Amino acid sequence: MTARIFIKLILAVTGVLAVALTSVNLIATPRVRASFLESLQRELTDKAHALELVLPGAAPDFSKLGSAVSGRVTWIEPDGRVLGDSEASPSTMENHAKRPEVAEALAGRVASSLRTSTTVGVEFFYVAVPVNVPRPGSVLRIAVPSSQVDERVRDLRNAVLWATALAFLPAVLLAAYFARYVSNRLGAIIDYTRSLTRGNFHARLENAGTGELGMLSANLNETSEKLQFMMQRLESEHAELEKVERVRKDFVINVSHELRTPLASIQGYTETLLDGAINEPANATKFLNIIRQNTERLTRLTADLLVLSRIELGQQEFTFALKSAAKLLADNVDSMLPLAQRKGISLTMDPVPEEAVVYADAEAVHQILTNLLENAIKYTPDGGVVTVGARPSGDQLEFFVRDSGLGIPQEDLPRLFERFYRVDKARSKALGGTGLGLAIVKHLTRVHRGDVWVESNADKGSTLYFTLSCKEFTPQ
Repeated sequence: MTARIFIKLILAVTGVLAVALTSVNLIATPRVRASFLESLQRELTDKAHALELVLPGAAPDFSKLGSAVSGRVTWIEPDGRVLGDSEASPSTMENHAKRPEVAEALAGRVASSLRTSTTVGVEFFYVAVPVNVPRPGSVLRIAVPSSQVDERVRDLRNAVLWATALAFLPAVLLAAYFARYVSNRLGAIIDYTRSLTRGNFHARLENAGTGELGMLSANLNETSEKLQFMMQRLESEHAELEKVERVRKDFVINVSHELRTPLASIQGYTETLLDGAINEPANATKFLNIIRQNTERLTRLTADLLVLSRIELGQQEFTFALKSAAKLLADNVDSMLPLAQRKGISLTMDPVPEEAVVYADAEAVHQILTNLLENAIKYTPDGGVVTVGARPSGDQLEFFVRDSGLGIPQEDLPRLFERFYRVDKARSKALGGTGLGLAIVKHLTRVHRGDVWVESNADKGSTLYFTLSCKEFTPQ
């Protein structure tokens, strides 16, 4: 690829130089010819004046004079008669008074003309000079064959062209260097664009340099970076979509599973009652209690699903304000105290500074604490201890709910806040859990620009933490 570009550039430069030489030839040839004829006229004029000094009164040997001046010499009387000529006999020559150059010279001016001789039939360049021998008003004419003129002009033209060509030589060498440089740069750019078309957006052009090619290289590198960023985003979004699709499928499966069990139980006991058990008071009461329990379970599941859906879709309305952390905790402890007392569990609250405040929605914080306290009380054995509290952590307040239960296995901790994930599925269902409480906690905490996590050791209980901002912020 680089060699092809180099050859094309060299051919282009060669073509330009050829056009330039042709232009020089077309422009220089007429100028060289005119300049040479002007110079030749001066030279022949000087020779004519020199001959004037040596010419005697009688006609000399004109053939020798012609050889001496390297041209044809003609001596003309003031009336136009030819006294002598180096290439023809005067007796055979007609009157020259009407020859254009002779007419000018007879009028007292040096004249020249390029024409074919009537006498010898050869084209000459004539220069006629007024002289005073053999008498004033005579004309001495010297002529050079036009073939000699053309030959000299051709030699001069060739010299000019060769000089021009030699002058172009540094330009050709510089153009070759430039063509090699440009072809290497263009070759690298072409190879780079090919790598981009193959999807290699990590590649970069090195030594971008300055100038137009440098700007092009820099723009291509910038384009590659943007394409790489877009591809990474697309890959990330694709992975996120795949994750969302897996979550959706898992959600559908989990919801179907969660609904199937209570619905099957309700349907089964309803059919049993319709088949006659309704007439058996003891069994009828038992079956109706089971139907009521499953109905309550469905109600809790539906309510949690609606809450979670509204939060995820951004449809849940929140009223943020600065709230006292101690009051939020105290209100929740008071509301959960009867549930803890029924199991003989000690529900205590660590002291929280009265000036500690959080920027939050009171109802949302109440739901977070309620879900965490319900879980802690639910999974703490009778006679256990559940403790709540809060402590400053930079610009946030770190809340905690600690229980003395059996703890959570380490392998279950990363998935604890997933929807429908249960550590002990059989026990969770028996205790009436929906599997959505901690997922709701996670989403509500993130709405408040906070975080949630858990620490637990087997047989030593668990502590769930969440953070809330102490400063005001703009809710999203």
